[in-house]
Amino acid sequence: MKSRIALLVLIIAVIGVLAFFNFPYLAQEVPMSLGITTVQAPLGLILIALTALMAIVFIAYVIAMQGAWLLEARAHSKEMAAQRELADKAEASRFTELRIAIENLHKEEERRLLDRMDTLEAHLQARALESDNSTAAYVGQLEQQLRSSLHATPARADVLNPDPMDVTPRDTRL
Repeated sequence: MKSRIALLVLIIAVIGVLAFFNFPYLAQEVPMSLGITTVQAPLGLILIALTALMAIVFIAYVIAMQGAWLLEARAHSKEMAAQRELADKAEASRFTELRIAIENLHKEEERRLLDRMDTLEAHLQARALESDNSTAAYVGQLEQQLRSSLHATPARADVLNPDPMDVTPRDTRL
């Protein structure tokens, strides 16, 4: 881009220098044919004026193109910003949905864990009750066997060997 600008500046400088040093010859009136008629005019000045007009039109065209490009770039930038904002909102929405889904899974797992703990607790209580009942049955059976073995001995044996399970109050007065 800079080389093109340098070339254009060089060409304009060469035209300017040649026009400056040869101005008397450029301003000299010569017969000039317009196709239909012939007129007396300074051909060099007309050619320089047409070159300057062409340069002005070219510069105006470049400025118009640059302005159109800037407007298009600005519109594109706004559209990109709108798309970026839309994408950010969609991403935030996905994060929100993901958080809700994870929370729901967590609640479901927590509910399952609590249900399982309740089931295990009920099973443990049933086993403890069963164990208590078994122990009570064994103690009752041992007590019955002990009583039956004590009652099978002579009558005076209960005085010498009192029943260890008997807790009835005794009269110890003499």
